[in-house]
Amino acid sequence: MPQNRPVVVLVDAYTSGKYLPPEFAALGADLVHVQSTPEFMPSMPPPELSGFRAALVHDDLDKTLLRLAEFAPVCVMAGQEPGVNLADLLSERLGLPTNGTARSRARRDKYHMGETLRAAGLHCAKQFKSRDSGELVRWSEQTGEWPVVVKPLNSAAGDGVFICSDAQEVRRAAESILQSETIYGDTNTEVLVQSWLQGTEYVVDMVSYGGNRYVCGVWEYQKRLLPSGRLIYDRERLLAPDEGPAHELIAYVERALEALGVQFGPTHAEVIVTPQGPALVEVGTRIAGNMHPGFHNVCAGGNQATLTALAYLSPADFVRGYAGRHYDKHREAICCTTSTTLSGVVESVDEQAVEAIRDLETVARLDLKLAPGDLMRPTVDLYSSTMRIFMSGTSMDAIDRDCERIEELKDRVYRLRDTNAGGK
Repeated sequence: MPQNRPVVVLVDAYTSGKYLPPEFAALGADLVHVQSTPEFMPSMPPPELSGFRAALVHDDLDKTLLRLAEFAPVCVMAGQEPGVNLADLLSERLGLPTNGTARSRARRDKYHMGETLRAAGLHCAKQFKSRDSGELVRWSEQTGEWPVVVKPLNSAAGDGVFICSDAQEVRRAAESILQSETIYGDTNTEVLVQSWLQGTEYVVDMVSYGGNRYVCGVWEYQKRLLPSGRLIYDRERLLAPDEGPAHELIAYVERALEALGVQFGPTHAEVIVTPQGPALVEVGTRIAGNMHPGFHNVCAGGNQATLTALAYLSPADFVRGYAGRHYDKHREAICCTTSTTLSGVVESVDEQAVEAIRDLETVARLDLKLAPGDLMRPTVDLYSSTMRIFMSGTSMDAIDRDCERIEELKDRVYRLRDTNAGGK
């Protein structure tokens, strides 16, 4: 590779982080990967590192900084959620565009995130954290408002999130979380309990550079509450920028990002519109998990990965062409995540069932999340869903019709060796 090209450093380019390298490369940059943990995180497919100039495993800050300085990078950013704090630290120490470390913890720890917003005067959930399940129960009972939400402090994708209707459920959920690790391999030493935010949940995705922001999309979630108290994702639907609460959501998220010190890079915010107004669920300073560049280009006229690369490599062009603006909705669009109640080891994939789904009129892309040898378990969060399907069309009626057919076909896609083995 030519050595005079600008260098971009990605920390933990898992899942949708894989879409960043091609976009930076298309604008003339080389990539260096930093792995924040000694081993790849087992909960996610490992990053594809063949296109990177170098791949470093971080174990000592000074060593990592010295090694990165050799490349004279133009930016350091998180490829996905677990890399946020290290990317903040490295970019700050290298004197690069950065969100800095002053509020870095508040951008990962959900308790500190909520308290930071509260201090800035933004509406958010009441909350309490503790390592003692009894204290969490007492706080829940004292609020006198049921249900409450019990969750880990720094996980994602619905991992360990329980909707609890009484003290017994709070205790059971807290003890379950304290005895487990997050999807990122962190030990849960404390648990967060929050008041239930009544209302519809939305996503607001943005890209920022120097506090100048472009809105990439506003999406409405459709989730389902299981008898176990777990909420699972069914779909998210693209809103027009002037549809429903989109304008109010955008204004709220812009205030939240200011409070959290976000000046650079992509963000993925989840917000519930309550009777008292929008309230943040959480925001990640990384690209959205359900982002696909080609699909978003067709439906919304742009995507976070391309615009993130433009912002870091050509800031003047980003500010001139995108700052203070928002996407346009070109087609009806949803991202559907399929669930299952089955469990067992995947023996094979039924290609006829896969093709039957791919051939549906509104299906633009289907991503299988399991392969032969993988364990399928009943869906309790985003990571245990079985497929991700991007769908678009001229009408929601056509999409809804195809969703009904997908529901009929979804459990035929994977042939299981033993439907009584595995998950719980």
